[in-house]
Amino acid sequence: MTAEEVILKNRRRIRREKRLNRSRAGNSILYVLMIFCGVCMALPLILIINNALKPLDEIFQYPQKIFVRNPTLENFSDLFVLMNTTWVPFSRYMMNTVIITTCGTVGHVLLASLAAYPLAKHDFPGKKILFSFIILSMMFSWQVTQIPIYMIVSLLHINNTYLAVILPPWQYGMGLYLMKQFMEQIPDSLVESSRLDGASEWHTFRKIIMPNVKPAWLTLAIFQFQQMWGNTGTAYLRSEQLKPLQYALQQITAGGAARAGAAAAVTFIIAAIPITFFLICQSNILETMTTSGMKE
Repeated sequence: MTAEEVILKNRRRIRREKRLNRSRAGNSILYVLMIFCGVCMALPLILIINNALKPLDEIFQYPQKIFVRNPTLENFSDLFVLMNTTWVPFSRYMMNTVIITTCGTVGHVLLASLAAYPLAKHDFPGKKILFSFIILSMMFSWQVTQIPIYMIVSLLHINNTYLAVILPPWQYGMGLYLMKQFMEQIPDSLVESSRLDGASEWHTFRKIIMPNVKPAWLTLAIFQFQQMWGNTGTAYLRSEQLKPLQYALQQITAGGAARAGAAAAVTFIIAAIPITFFLICQSNILETMTTSGMKE
């Protein structure tokens, strides 16, 4: 039986297993719960969009209204004027955020995938101990690791550079754990067949492993993108020209009530980019993994 036939067979089996016998009342209750959860999850996004379009009198209105009554783009124009009067332009903050987010996300996904491949598909001395340390590292909160990471960054003499913000997220254990668990679901027969055909380890990793775990690394990319996009970098970056957009938002909101409209506009911009990235990747993330449930 070829690999394609095995995949089709398992897809049919998964579809049969997903057919649940529920009554109409059970389906109705399930739909109501799903609608309620969907509304609760969408409400923060609705508030962000409406607040960005509200004039100042509606922003400070009490009790607060969810939907805008007199939509306006004055908040965005005020933000443009405000950022143009600063020493560092708004475009510079945005460029810094794009550089930090892109490099941090791509580097973490690539490094986690490369490290997970030998842990999932190779046997070597100390493999279980090494993986135990990776699991152990996930038990510590980020506050515990801040001082050691800062000391390492200082020893490398990369403080006040992009690398000080980009390199630390590369070592997060969650990405490595996620990629290893997904790679273990790929049958060893596919990897062995590639080796028998004379393919190198890099070719096997690039042509067989990564395409089959595409939902996993895209999901990891979204999580990492969201985390990097909200990074302020204040612990490592001293130069104003290197600081990201999230830092600019904090400075705008610190200006008090007069900058409430501009702060709402910046909040919308910061939220829109990760949401757009998710919408682009969601079709690949939601698809069922092709090798899920496959057996030797």
